[in-house]
Amino acid sequence: MGTSVREKLGVQPRKGLRLSDILVTVLVSLVLGVIYHFWGSVYNLLKPLFFEADELLYGMWFAAATLAYLLIRKPGVAIIAEVAAAHVEVLFGSGWGLTLLLYGLIQGLGAELVFAAFRYRSTSAWTVAIAGAGAAVGSMVMDFYYSYTDDLQTWMFLAKYGMRILSGAVIAGLLMLLLAKALDRTGVTSLLRPASKKDYEALDDPRHV
Repeated sequence: MGTSVREKLGVQPRKGLRLSDILVTVLVSLVLGVIYHFWGSVYNLLKPLFFEADELLYGMWFAAATLAYLLIRKPGVAIIAEVAAAHVEVLFGSGWGLTLLLYGLIQGLGAELVFAAFRYRSTSAWTVAIAGAGAAVGSMVMDFYYSYTDDLQTWMFLAKYGMRILSGAVIAGLLMLLLAKALDRTGVTSLLRPASKKDYEALDDPRHV
């Protein structure tokens, strides 16, 4: 049997995070962290419409986790991205401090668990929407922890978090998927991922020699 290009070059599959993966994740988080900081002004525009209407825009605060995963597609990226984005908000002077970092951690974990459930192999609309919803559930857990839900009647609770979960699925999920696909069409995302098995097989193909 002939030696494959992969073997000739000594290339081994790399499943863990590379330095370049982390740098890209931080870059995504930096951009979205800035958006997070100013998103509050947009978020507040919906408040006068009806009870908890602003929750329909809450999903933007989960976007770092899903977008970073869609670009890198490796374990741990969703958590790193969401925590890093929270750090950016803190650096901008957010008064939430450590609380904001904890929210970022749990929200990122909520998305990460969904990607893990699909063994980090799916980037379908359903998977990403569920991941966005998972991040929303993570934020709800933190609200419970800090007793922000104590004064809510049952219908208020269901309305508030129902809209937040929907927002997570649509904004952090489907909208970020569309953005990732748009970036993919530019060829940018191909620079972020290692060569696939198909790439090596193509190089081994005598027709390409």
